[in-house]
Amino acid sequence: MPGIAVSTPRNHFFDEIKAHALLLLSLLAVMWAAEVADLLLPSLKIDHLGIRPRTLGGLAGIPLSPFLHVDFRHLVSNTLPYLVFGGLLMTGGRRVFISVSLWVVLAGGLGVWLLGGAGTVHLGASLLIFGYLGFLLSRGIFERSVGWVLVSLGLLAAYGGMMHGVLPGKPGISWLGHLSGFIAGVTGAWLMFPRGGRLFRSRVRR
Repeated sequence: MPGIAVSTPRNHFFDEIKAHALLLLSLLAVMWAAEVADLLLPSLKIDHLGIRPRTLGGLAGIPLSPFLHVDFRHLVSNTLPYLVFGGLLMTGGRRVFISVSLWVVLAGGLGVWLLGGAGTVHLGASLLIFGYLGFLLSRGIFERSVGWVLVSLGLLAAYGGMMHGVLPGKPGISWLGHLSGFIAGVTGAWLMFPRGGRLFRSRVRR
């Protein structure tokens, strides 16, 4: 008698990550390639391509800044959170991942461009990471999903300390980028799930 394969939530979780890992890792590879190029070709001044607030040329930094880092230490510190939060976001599907990523980069980056200090340059994947965090923490509320609420509680327990990053603190750290990314992530969840999920949605039969 042939065996029967049974799909479980756990299997679905890892299947989703495997199915979309190429996109997640490809974006990370671009970040590392950019830092290698910056090291080998310093004359290119790649870091100057970040977000320069309220300058015309600085607008180009909005889509470019998440792929640029000050040095390898900066990039390494962002790599694991990017993989963790990006991987969790990817379990919702490729469309969700791409939509949230684009929204966070554009909306969050525009916030930095409008409000950042004159003469500063903002770069790094932190804006994207905090955007993912904001989306993941608020998705369960807007979607009204018990599962995603539990995910958000787990993230708060494990990474709640990161929330200090949205406040002014250590010089040289773009807390504004963190804050803008986080707000963009929350608003992205609100826009994507304006009416809540099926679990708590009331249905009136007439």
